[in-house]
Amino acid sequence: MVDSWVWPRAAYIHIPFCAHKCGYCDFASLAGVDHLADRYLTALESEMARMGTPQPVETIFVGGGTPTRLDAGQLRRLLAMIGRWFLLEPGGEWTVEANPGTLDEEKADVLAAGGVNRVSLGAQSFQPGLLQALERNHAPEEVGRALDWIRPRFPYWSFDLIFGVPGSTLPLWEADLETALSLGPAHLSCYGLVYEKGTALWKQWQAGQVREVDEEAERAMYEHTIDRLRQAGLLMYEISNFARPGHESRHNLIYWANDAYFGVGVGAARYVGGVRSVNTRDLPAYLRRIEEGREATGPIETLEPEAHARETAVLMLRRTIAGIDRSDFMRRTGFDLDELAGPTLKKYVGRGLLEEDGNRVRFTREGLFLADSVLCELV
Repeated sequence: MVDSWVWPRAAYIHIPFCAHKCGYCDFASLAGVDHLADRYLTALESEMARMGTPQPVETIFVGGGTPTRLDAGQLRRLLAMIGRWFLLEPGGEWTVEANPGTLDEEKADVLAAGGVNRVSLGAQSFQPGLLQALERNHAPEEVGRALDWIRPRFPYWSFDLIFGVPGSTLPLWEADLETALSLGPAHLSCYGLVYEKGTALWKQWQAGQVREVDEEAERAMYEHTIDRLRQAGLLMYEISNFARPGHESRHNLIYWANDAYFGVGVGAARYVGGVRSVNTRDLPAYLRRIEEGREATGPIETLEPEAHARETAVLMLRRTIAGIDRSDFMRRTGFDLDELAGPTLKKYVGRGLLEEDGNRVRFTREGLFLADSVLCELV
């Protein structure tokens, strides 16, 4: 059996189509190109076919963009080709991202019939003003309507929420969490807003057209998130992710262990055999290359053993419950954690940002609020 950090047990498939490009979004997504969807699906299948043989995997994740921007027939075609080339093992997890404004009952039926068993719903906020600040094109009430289709069909589902949105306050964020909890999720992803360079929101921020939430208020929002969700039975298992036991995202746990994964589609990354590569983010270029029988791959990187080990430490430390298990780390990387990063770990343990029990290293509660500083130094 090949080790999971060398050969993939997960697959990511990217669908770039959106009704509207949100101002904060830095993913490979496009609006106004729906006419290319069928051509894109043909290219996707050609890229998958280059693997030569179908690959068994434990998890599949279809992200975007907005996968549910595809119509029901296109979704059916997409799921069939994924199921043909990526053989989901019994008990495996198959996630599809959905937007409340583009999911309907027919599409929910297609997803369930196609083998999907987990839906990640991009709610982001339940406040109309904050949705407008994020340039989201769904209304708050559409989330509940989407859940009416999701709950009876999928055993696992999740919300994405964003805090620290321009114009947000702690009371507004508290209201968002209470609304989310009232809908009964077993998994929530709660992200602090990031002003990604080059996005519309970043340009507005640079021009002084929007004001970011101050650090103290954003910390209060994050702290409330941790406490309120724990009180509701959703445990923090990664810096931005909370779940009831058994409802963690298995696909993302593979990423955070720095295990290998397949990736297909425009802008998709993959990590196979110790080599990381990324497809072009240019949709016309992706289509042209695939149709000409060429690779769509852009940058390729082979990490040296020490760089790989440091990256693994960073990703593992994001897992707030598991942290870094020294023996597992040695088995995966060939490096002793203390020889690799002992002084850094000791410094942050001394400052109360990390804790250890002799074998496992993890963030303290205070460390969660300063995680970026710690993680940057480990790299």
